[in-house]
Amino acid sequence: MSLQILRPLAIIDLETTGIDLATDKIIEIAIVKLMPDGTTQKKRKLINPQKPIPQASSNVHGITDEMIKDAPTFKQVANEIKQFLSGCDLGGYNSNRFDVPMLVEEFLRSGLDFSMEGRKLVDVQKIFHSMEQRTLSAAYRFYCNKVLENAHSAEADAEATLEILHAQVLRYPQLGLTIETILNCIGEDDCVDFARRMVMVDGVETFNFGKHKGKRVADVLKAEPQYYDWMMKGDFSLHTKQKLTEIFNRNFLKK
Repeated sequence: MSLQILRPLAIIDLETTGIDLATDKIIEIAIVKLMPDGTTQKKRKLINPQKPIPQASSNVHGITDEMIKDAPTFKQVANEIKQFLSGCDLGGYNSNRFDVPMLVEEFLRSGLDFSMEGRKLVDVQKIFHSMEQRTLSAAYRFYCNKVLENAHSAEADAEATLEILHAQVLRYPQLGLTIETILNCIGEDDCVDFARRMVMVDGVETFNFGKHKGKRVADVLKAEPQYYDWMMKGDFSLHTKQKLTEIFNRNFLKK
């Protein structure tokens, strides 16, 4: 048995200058795309972030400023990546909290719309942590009985993640063999924006930080309109600002 999918599933792994969605940049992207017929397609690119790579980050992934000085910027390859991901559900390891949010942020910085509408998000780490509580290397050893060579190489990590997902659906029959059954089993994220500044509570957008944590976003914006301006001028991710603006426009602009 293997995964039964009706649309492509793109497993994404990123290496970045750091982990701050608002300020850090992608320096390597690898995508392993699983097609409904079981075949795979791959894309890997080094990216020039147009800022220095901190030494602490280079120590993790091994990518240096010298290695990416002649690489294209994300904006230069954004349309190519968008086309490769067209019609795909998205997956990865910790992808719901990092890889997908960072990718969306880079598309927004590039001025290119990358719609998440209708896409399913399959985070292999979430499945793993629901079942076993381990790291990627341990997950690969546990599920695939292999040692993960070249850990923190984006392509190696993405390939290993796809292998783990295949092994998980075999090990846990309750997951089923489709993206829909997997997400029904482990649950989908309740975030409104990928930085999780806002989450869904009882079907309503709710602040998840600061003095208004636990309050409905629309209620706060109605009672304190300047809070919207403060967030839009603040050091929040572009995706957070985009979703906040959608809520503001939906609730307060005249129709």
